Amino acid sequence: MLLKYFYDEKLAHASYLVGCQRDKVAVVVDPGRDIEPYLAMAAKEGLKLVGVAETHIHADYVSGARELADRVDATLYVSDEGPADWKYLFLDGYKSVLLHDGDHFMVGNIRLDVLHTPGHTPESISFMLTDEGGGANKPMGIFTGDFVFVGSIGRPDLLEEAAGLTGTAEPGARDLYKSAERFKALPDYLQVWPAHGAGSACGKGLGAIPSSTVGYEKLFNPALQFDDEEAFVRYILADQPEAPKYFAVMKRVNKEGPRVLGAGHHHNMLPIAGLADAVQAGNVVDLSAAPEFGKAHYPGTINIPVGMLAAWAGWLVDYDKPTYLICEPHQLEEAARVLHKIGVEEILGGFDTNEVRSQGLASESYPTCSPDELAAKIEAGDVKLIDVRSDEEWNEGHIAAAEHRFLGRLPATLAELPRDQKLVVQCRSGARSAIGVSVLQAAGFKNVVNLTGGYTAWKAAGLPSVNPQHAMSS
Repeated sequence: MLLKYFYDEKLAHASYLVGCQRDKVAVVVDPGRDIEPYLAMAAKEGLKLVGVAETHIHADYVSGARELADRVDATLYVSDEGPADWKYLFLDGYKSVLLHDGDHFMVGNIRLDVLHTPGHTPESISFMLTDEGGGANKPMGIFTGDFVFVGSIGRPDLLEEAAGLTGTAEPGARDLYKSAERFKALPDYLQVWPAHGAGSACGKGLGAIPSSTVGYEKLFNPALQFDDEEAFVRYILADQPEAPKYFAVMKRVNKEGPRVLGAGHHHNMLPIAGLADAVQAGNVVDLSAAPEFGKAHYPGTINIPVGMLAAWAGWLVDYDKPTYLICEPHQLEEAARVLHKIGVEEILGGFDTNEVRSQGLASESYPTCSPDELAAKIEAGDVKLIDVRSDEEWNEGHIAAAEHRFLGRLPATLAELPRDQKLVVQCRSGARSAIGVSVLQAAGFKNVVNLTGGYTAWKAAGLPSVNPQHAMSS
């Protein structure tokens, strides 16, 4: 048997290729949209990709299941559990097997047994692997998808928080409790192979270790320490990270079937003469580093530095409009690949950042100021301070005069902000607030400032702040 681990750091997504070396066939578990690494690994190992197994309809990235089925005629092994609202709708025309609790399927001499493990989503299943080709008659490990992670467990509130399905969070939490009890009854020696690691919004407190065992998780996973259902429900629904709004798009896309990109899919750099029309018609995202963008940029563009694209584009890009990039030519394909992974489909090309600057088109800028320079004006109310950090960060401590507007939700609340007052944007270090400033400028706010160093610099300067959590615990 061959087991290969793939990890997309930008999305904190793990997927797996499982191969039977005797029969020279393989299956991919929970593939990402970029299928080239799986094809390359299969070719390297002399294996034919014959199947794709999905644990559930994913919400945080575009699945590569349909792409693999289309490209190599792989059979789709997918859940048929859960309500009618969460059935796969693109299976016609592809070879598929609908799975239920207790089913199993073979990949060569490798047996995969299906466990229905609802809670994160109603249709969620796990796959227990037994290497019968190696003579085993007991399972080696379990692919848990977004059910059990290293050090955590999948959140049950995504359908309500991201997909708008009111009233699903608590029932999901109760299903998750029952699934967790079933997990705890599995043999301690089983390896645990989850679909996400640290940084994923599919749960809270995910570990950065690639795999674990059932026994270790039973001992040390906080979510598996509960024997009382009510206590578990309270725990699992509290303090979950913000659910990116694009998760709702992903659920729909992966249910209905993502667009097949096909081999050779690529994007082109565009003539600079089309930049003005692009700004009028769509999203234009400048991938420059924040200091460079702050000094000079094209009006109407938003700034998401290339390393932050996966985390913030899904919040800030309008999925109903075409998207263009301002970037170095060599950045275009990788940036477009990241955007495709989170369901941004209509990427019409890129504009060369060097041309934008050399032709004098980068005519807008914004200032940055230190806490010492702004403290008196902030405290006097002469400027309006906008804190774009997460709810958790805000609750741990914030500047008393600040107004909390999480960056991901900032575009939806622009009408509530004054246009006749200077706006100072602040985060922890200055990186997210720089994105926030660009969002405000692109929306026509003329008097905006980025707080250099953010809340960290404010505290380092000995300036006052409030700590709601400390006040509640005193």
